[in-house]
Amino acid sequence: MGILDGKRILVTGVLTESSIAFHVARIAQEEGASVILTGFGRLSLVERIAKRLPDPPPVVELDVTDAGQLDTLAERVRAHASGLDGVVHAIANAPQGALGGNFLNACWEDVAAAVHVSTYSLKALAMAALPLMDAGGSIVGLDFDASVAWPGYDWMGVAKAGLESCSRYLARDLGDRRIRVNLVSAGPLRTMAARSIPGFEQFEPLWAKRAPLGWDITDHGPAARACVALLSDWFPATTGEIVHVDGGVHAVGA
Repeated sequence: MGILDGKRILVTGVLTESSIAFHVARIAQEEGASVILTGFGRLSLVERIAKRLPDPPPVVELDVTDAGQLDTLAERVRAHASGLDGVVHAIANAPQGALGGNFLNACWEDVAAAVHVSTYSLKALAMAALPLMDAGGSIVGLDFDASVAWPGYDWMGVAKAGLESCSRYLARDLGDRRIRVNLVSAGPLRTMAARSIPGFEQFEPLWAKRAPLGWDITDHGPAARACVALLSDWFPATTGEIVHVDGGVHAVGA
């Protein structure tokens, strides 16, 4: 028996095998969970990646900016599971005009898109999944430390700061439904999303130099295992928390 034995988990954000969400889904299955994935755009790509998991899960379409898809998410998930015990929010995106040193020049349209997809979507996904979580459960989101300004991260950093605040308000308002809301703040990892951030390569030597525990930019396991732990019953009284999985960089000075 694993720590997620019998749990039903919805995982968003699986794009490739290098996605943190892919490894969350993999470890969740290894720990006994039934997993459902969501996909955006070309579902065939997500379905292809899903076949590389230990037990290929179903894939349901979800554009978190589409109110119609959010409204019908619970109904479509019920075709595969009677309810949910956990939800993984692994969704973030910003137009190139909001990244790469464009902080002062970014237009509102680009900023709004970044905040909608990367921040507001946590609340939107939580509310869409709520009808499936009558018995309570756990919502876990993926974060990147928003306490400082990072090179090139710009408005995505602002969106992540909003995500951190959003998770706390959700923790407050969903607590009486026995739903926990927490974030995992991972160090930099080589993912498709990371490759879209101009100057991302600057993070690699920084983390290797500063992390007390060291940091492997290709090892998604530690962040994924933290997500799985938070999805389990081993953190029954933890909500509104940010768990740092970054080798300790957040705790030490420059």
